[in-house]
Amino acid sequence: MSKFYCLLFTAAAALADASAVRAADPAPFDLAGPIIEVTVSRGGKTLPVSQVPNLAVNDRLWIKADLPATQSAHYIMVAAFLRGATNPPPANWFFLCETWSPRCAQDGLTLSVPPGAQQLLLFLAPETGGDYKTVVNAVRGRPGAFVRASQDLNQATLDRARLEAYMSAIRALDQSDRSGLKDAVPLLARSLAIKADEKCLDRLAEGQAPCLMQGQNSLILNDGHSTSIVEALTSGPASDLAMEASFTPQLSYGYYSPYIASILDIARILDSFHTAQYQYIPALASQQGDRLALTLNTPPSFNSPKSVLVIALPAVEQPQLPPLHAVDPREIYCARKTPLVVALYGAPLAFATSYAHDMTLSLTTKDGKVIDLAAQADAGLGGFVVDTSTLAGAALSDGTRGSLHGYWGFDRYDGPDIPLVSAAAQKWQLASADQGALIIGRDDTVQLRAGSSSCIAGITLNDSAGRELRADWTALGPDAVELKLAMQQAKPGTLTLLVSQYGAPQPQTIQLQAFSEAARLDGFTLHAGDSQGILRGTRLDEVASLAIRGIEFTPGRLSSSQGTDQLPMTAADTAATALLQQGDSVSARVALKDGRVLNLNAAVDAPRPRVILIGKSAQLSNRGGASNIQLAGQDQLPQDAKLTFSVRTQSPAAFGYDEKIEVAPLNRSSSATLGFDNGGITLVDAQVAVATLDPARAFGPSAFGPLQFRVITHDAAGDWQPLATLVRLPLLSDLQCPATRELACKLSGSNLFLVGAVSSNPQFDHAIQVPDGFPGVALPVPRPIDGQLYVKLRDDPSVVNTTTLIAQQLPLSADEVTRAAVRHAAASPEGDPAASTSGANAPPAATPRDGPASDPAGQPGLPPR
Repeated sequence: MSKFYCLLFTAAAALADASAVRAADPAPFDLAGPIIEVTVSRGGKTLPVSQVPNLAVNDRLWIKADLPATQSAHYIMVAAFLRGATNPPPANWFFLCETWSPRCAQDGLTLSVPPGAQQLLLFLAPETGGDYKTVVNAVRGRPGAFVRASQDLNQATLDRARLEAYMSAIRALDQSDRSGLKDAVPLLARSLAIKADEKCLDRLAEGQAPCLMQGQNSLILNDGHSTSIVEALTSGPASDLAMEASFTPQLSYGYYSPYIASILDIARILDSFHTAQYQYIPALASQQGDRLALTLNTPPSFNSPKSVLVIALPAVEQPQLPPLHAVDPREIYCARKTPLVVALYGAPLAFATSYAHDMTLSLTTKDGKVIDLAAQADAGLGGFVVDTSTLAGAALSDGTRGSLHGYWGFDRYDGPDIPLVSAAAQKWQLASADQGALIIGRDDTVQLRAGSSSCIAGITLNDSAGRELRADWTALGPDAVELKLAMQQAKPGTLTLLVSQYGAPQPQTIQLQAFSEAARLDGFTLHAGDSQGILRGTRLDEVASLAIRGIEFTPGRLSSSQGTDQLPMTAADTAATALLQQGDSVSARVALKDGRVLNLNAAVDAPRPRVILIGKSAQLSNRGGASNIQLAGQDQLPQDAKLTFSVRTQSPAAFGYDEKIEVAPLNRSSSATLGFDNGGITLVDAQVAVATLDPARAFGPSAFGPLQFRVITHDAAGDWQPLATLVRLPLLSDLQCPATRELACKLSGSNLFLVGAVSSNPQFDHAIQVPDGFPGVALPVPRPIDGQLYVKLRDDPSVVNTTTLIAQQLPLSADEVTRAAVRHAAASPEGDPAASTSGANAPPAATPRDGPASDPAGQPGLPPR
């Protein structure tokens, strides 16, 4: 986990108890402040501050306060570089600009980033005696506090940018197209990492937008990318302090959103600098070109103590390029579609800020020419919008790949590759199962398949007379569409589908055959011992029920193939079907929805193969290393284990060598067939067989969840039965806990995105929820209470598992020992010899049961760092 993730929760550490945390509500930043103009130059190139996510050594900055001509109060502007929590900046790292002077008002302030600098803060302070020296002494006297303020201001600015982008989009849609909210809100939430309440979309149109904008500060979710941008700020001692303050008992393990946490932390830090002369108030910057529009949550004061505005500029760090990913890696986009929306996610700041600029989608034509298409991030559409109008005359090959390029600040950015297809290079075909599946007189469905469904602009259906019939289509996946055809007025014969595609001059024609209505029952198949049979014929959509010897069967889902319908019929009384024996000749009465009754002769076929599971075991392998997780569920099967299970046949009486066992996930996206011929099944005797399954080889590394199995023969298949729950295991390598008991521990390992939650007790009180797709290698976790750490896996969150790791206790730092001694001395009565204890002999720090630590003056202080 990135170190700055911990900072998302540091606000609670300033409060005395959990109830105070829940009651805290930061004042909104809704007071308009002054405007600061900033540009940054590097390598002969100058960018406005809105396009600069990070500074670098030797960057040249131009800064000017854009104050109104009627400004009566004189402000000094002080720029201060910082170099860490424990290293005060030198005096020559402070730069003064008197905004009322002609030189400062016209030319502003020009400065370079010195080597070793890590942060840059701006101060706007009312003119007073010793004003510049007061600001300098405050920063140099407590650099760590201003480092923390810079961290939180930067994080709050990035989070607020996402919130403002979301709110602006909602307001625009509310005013222009309220019907578009239902489609746009999920895309906005995904692009900007915003927690949108989709229940709001069930309200009347007038109430949707106000509902979606409720609780603005808590809408912001943790964003790994903006966290990584600020991560360089949390190196060294500051990171340790943030880590220790992150998961105190008062925090209640993540009650607040990151934005609220940052704001509360800023208020706590700056309030500690309150003096008779100055008070420091935060200013959030909204980036607009080269202008920073400041907003305040505290009215500034021009009486003592006067208000000093604190503004954070981008950190001095290595660039953190946006980790953009395809929403669906399988999707193939139509290169001729205008505009083309490439669905990407993973970097909310790419959608909320101007850090990503001059973006293009580059592709190569058949003749080798490279074409750059302008691309622009659009959170409301859920991706980057590409202008493909310049491709009108270009010849593209099938299977073209485009690549996203541009700049992230001053740095070159190379994004993901995008698979593209040209409509001229692909042909649509009717799915083989739908050849001859159309029956006139009702709505019917067929499927079309090709390389990509993204190039379809529209589909129409014409009968043999050229009359247009209604045809509704939906995409089933990247390479298939389903058509619902209105066949009520169609006539038997040839129908023509016209598939219009982007970039294709003429629509593609596909011939279909429609069959006449024929109310016909072909037969009913029922196996002995089954409660469900299959009715075959035509126009079976009109069937209401079927009865055999007083046993009533109700219809299931209808399917059609080659002009024949197949309708599953299920018995309402399953016990009664046991009276039907193999070879029985029965007469079925089929009732239609219009009241007619048809008779049908049928026979009871031989039972389908049926087995029962009598045992199973899993043999672990060390292909991926030890996971250090003790699985608690009897049905849990590690993905890298080999499963051996035994079954006993019930029907037929003995196993036949043509029988196989099919194993598949619940969604049946893939399956493995075990047989005598491939070594998957071994007979113990005529009635018992043992099967062996290697899930990793059978289903691949991304398979997970419940597995089921059934027995199949050349002409029948048994019922699906539960087998095991396939789980992928992270590799947990280390658990370290600080000596101070109220501080969180750190859990290290790999593939931590497979962990759903971690807790110190099996009831999962105050559990740590692991973010979706978490890419880090360490997590802050609660301190184990009984020596055990409890884990819920993402693949099977219903089971509580334990870890086999033993916590390693880290020694107290010198600072922690001193803090413990101070607290012990303050708590001891006057004259108690223990009150003079100090240094290495100091008593341990207070545990959570002792209450919050206090400073010598008796005021609640920060938790131990």
